[in-house]
Amino acid sequence: MAVFRGTFLGLVVLTLVVSATLPAAHLEGPNFGSSEPHGLFPQFYQSSCPPVDNIVISVLQQAIEKDPRVAASLIRLHFHDCFAQGCDASVLLDNSTTIRSEKGAKTNVNSLRGFEVIDEIKAKLEEACPLTVSCADIVALAARGSTVLSGGPDWVLPLGRRDSKTASVEISERNIPAPKPDLSALTAAFERQGLEETDLVALSGGHTIGFAKCLFVRQTRKSVCPRRDSDNTPAPLDFVSPTRFDNSYFKLILGGHGLLPSDQVLLTGNGRQAAELVKTYAANESLFFQQFAKSMVKMGNINPLTGLKGQVRKNCRRVN
Repeated sequence: MAVFRGTFLGLVVLTLVVSATLPAAHLEGPNFGSSEPHGLFPQFYQSSCPPVDNIVISVLQQAIEKDPRVAASLIRLHFHDCFAQGCDASVLLDNSTTIRSEKGAKTNVNSLRGFEVIDEIKAKLEEACPLTVSCADIVALAARGSTVLSGGPDWVLPLGRRDSKTASVEISERNIPAPKPDLSALTAAFERQGLEETDLVALSGGHTIGFAKCLFVRQTRKSVCPRRDSDNTPAPLDFVSPTRFDNSYFKLILGGHGLLPSDQVLLTGNGRQAAELVKTYAANESLFFQQFAKSMVKMGNINPLTGLKGQVRKNCRRVN
């Protein structure tokens, strides 16, 4: 059997080859079969929608080539979705007579992007496999693909989430951390989701790509945010390599150049473990990549809808 290393499609092919050659009894374990939390497993669409991975990655390649910032936006979209009601695509729902969209939450408004990319992926998947691939899984797949295409780690992704019929602005505002909390508040917000301080530091490393508005970061990015009328100007979270997923985010924090207060507090806060992890990841990119992948899988397992719960939306912006 050929050895596949590091590439998104390599893992897809390897997963399919193993699934086809091993008996069902051997498909259990950390990456396969029924032992996955909540009944999620990587081969969920193996029979019902074989081209799912190729369709997702092809749309992402075009979208990121056109606008490299969208990669970070799609990773953040997954985070904001999971931290509200769980990983159920509630964040994608628009306002309607029965839905008050989470897009209007204080923690989301004028911040989240990438919805059109999700729409495009969904449209292509509906052509290939009608009413099969959930919007919640598309968000998770887009986050992974965006990480890989930006030079970051890959991971075997459990699938099988279903889509929520509801949304909650209140839960979004309560659960999604603000950009200016202290470390104890950040840690508490993650612990409420079943995540640990290790996950907090690793997932914060996602800020190695992307931008924030000058309104929030003027004090730390004065060179690109010189005037009050530049509030909406985007400033890079990582000014060394803003579109490449690497460990320079942690190196910048060590130098006192974290963009958001919630970035720098990982080093200066009252958490010895967080500070040590920042130093470790700054020195060892491979360890950061490994933990980021593990933490993304863990985050993607926050309260998913499975089985007969929820639905598979035909349009990610509204319930069926």
